[in-house]
Amino acid sequence: MLDTEELAQQAAESARGAEEARKLDPDVVKLLVEAGFARHFVPRECGGVEGTFAELTEAVARVGAACPATAWCASLAANLGRMAAYLPAEGYREVWAQGPDALVVGSLSPFGKAVPATGGWTLSGRWPYISAVAYADWLLLCGTLPDGAGPRVFAVPRDEVEVVESWESVGMRATGSHTVVASGVFVPERRAFARADLLTGRPTASTAACHTVPLEAANGLSFAGPLLGAAEGALGQWSAYAVVKARSVLLRPQAPGPSREALAGVLAHSAGETDAARLLLERCARVADLGAEVTPEQTRRNLRDTALSVRMLASAVNRLAANGGTTGYGESAPLQRYWRDVNTSATHVALQFESAALSYAEGRLWTTETPETTQTSSPAAAR
Repeated sequence: MLDTEELAQQAAESARGAEEARKLDPDVVKLLVEAGFARHFVPRECGGVEGTFAELTEAVARVGAACPATAWCASLAANLGRMAAYLPAEGYREVWAQGPDALVVGSLSPFGKAVPATGGWTLSGRWPYISAVAYADWLLLCGTLPDGAGPRVFAVPRDEVEVVESWESVGMRATGSHTVVASGVFVPERRAFARADLLTGRPTASTAACHTVPLEAANGLSFAGPLLGAAEGALGQWSAYAVVKARSVLLRPQAPGPSREALAGVLAHSAGETDAARLLLERCARVADLGAEVTPEQTRRNLRDTALSVRMLASAVNRLAANGGTTGYGESAPLQRYWRDVNTSATHVALQFESAALSYAEGRLWTTETPETTQTSSPAAAR
């Protein structure tokens, strides 16, 4: 079970300093690992727990209510570890040779180029936005091959790449999402797998449900979970402010400020959106836990629901920030940090509603199959 109480407390206490340093506090990272995030999806044979998306989503949200940046890194630590399990068994045993708590970070964007070499490849490239890279043990980096066979994902030890500090975002500052540069790094065959296998849920050696789920059915949860926690944390901060304002209305009814009706409207609307997003994400997690049994229709719905949830969470937080008073925008105020973190994260490519909507509409409003099939298809068949 993921133990988050101490992690959440320490993350909240160090959040402002972590923002200034643009990376998590080392003690927070230690607690993140001790809480079990790095090992959550690691194969049991390597000491991991092959855990569930349902448990991870709930744990990430609890941490996100204290510090969204810490939750972001915790979620990615678990999910990049899951991806490392797609390596051949000899390769993932090397990643976890020292135990299941190795911190894996990385990127699936094919920004590298791999050249065949005896026994493997040499990898070069430049990958931006690698969260928590300062504390990584291993990286998963994606690159293309000269034969056009499709991108591959390569596992590389942290000390074989260069980290260029480039993270200057106004939100999620503490994630330390810097740029990684590889220059002719040799990667043996045992430490690489086809990215297409990750997309379709075909690991080389594992049969666990958490490893055989198609990527699109689970990937949105990696990024939406921290935002669910952020919205719940923002709601808590705003509510503390609103309680004082509501009391002030009773004691000084002629004083300037929001009415009780206005406060009630903000609370009900933002809390309702946050609750609705939670329900959708909990269903997404249950679907992802089906593993290889997930249907294409469920995958498309999960894409829709994670993107829609993030829209609702951003709406809820924006409303809270807009009605949180001038003090809510102070540099030391947690509310403005939640606001910045949520709006920054909502731009992630995996959370875009338009592309999710196009996928969801496939088979309902149109099909990419042959014209003959399209002519004979029935709207009822898509329900």
